[in-house]
Amino acid sequence: MSNFEQFHFDFYQSNYTIDDQEEGYNSYGSNENLCGSRKSQTGEQPPASAFAPSEMLLSSQNYTGQILQPTYTPNTLSHLSYADGFDEEPPLLEELGINFEHIWQKTLTVLNPMKPADGSIMNETDLTGPMVFCLALGATLLLAGKVHFGYVYGMSAIGCLAMHALLNLMSVPGVSHGCVASVLGYCLLPMVILSSSAVVFSLQGILGTLLALFIIGWCSFSASKIFSSALAMEGQQLLIAYPCALLYGLFALLTVF
Repeated sequence: MSNFEQFHFDFYQSNYTIDDQEEGYNSYGSNENLCGSRKSQTGEQPPASAFAPSEMLLSSQNYTGQILQPTYTPNTLSHLSYADGFDEEPPLLEELGINFEHIWQKTLTVLNPMKPADGSIMNETDLTGPMVFCLALGATLLLAGKVHFGYVYGMSAIGCLAMHALLNLMSVPGVSHGCVASVLGYCLLPMVILSSSAVVFSLQGILGTLLALFIIGWCSFSASKIFSSALAMEGQQLLIAYPCALLYGLFALLTVF
């Protein structure tokens, strides 16, 4: 039995001792306790990002304001400034180039030939008044039984082109098509008065002829005065009045006959 015990002892002999085993067991237990404590802590307090989406986390990190006092980003500030800018915008009629004050001043300048013309206002390319006066001339001719809308617009277009070429040859700075059409159209207002009188009585007589000559002189004098002041053509008003008289004479022929 002694040999068997000696063999048994020699077979199981190693450097591993019970103390080392106990220390390993204790260290393993301590690791388990440490892991358990961590798991319990994580179980009791779940992470903040476990149930919160990433968008909420980003918004919470970027938000620096207070409750009921949101922060303003550059985009919101641009929208607010754009909304406030509506009050500072000019009216729609002014953006379209329709100025009733200038229209009234031009009309008074035409109705009063002795009134000096303002060259800065008359040099504008305003076609609102001329279109209205052309329509009024065609309408009054229609009331007199004469359908001459095509003749009115056709002679107006040809007359504007001829006067534009003539004034560019006579003036140094030159003139635009819009300015010529605007001045000739505003000076058509006395011709509307002549066509309105043709609705009441006939102009085919001595009185009608005298009235037509007076209206032609009125229109041509007003147009030449405006052109001479707008283009700085002092001393050339009579030269400008002659072709204007020829143009308005055509409108007078449509009105009388």
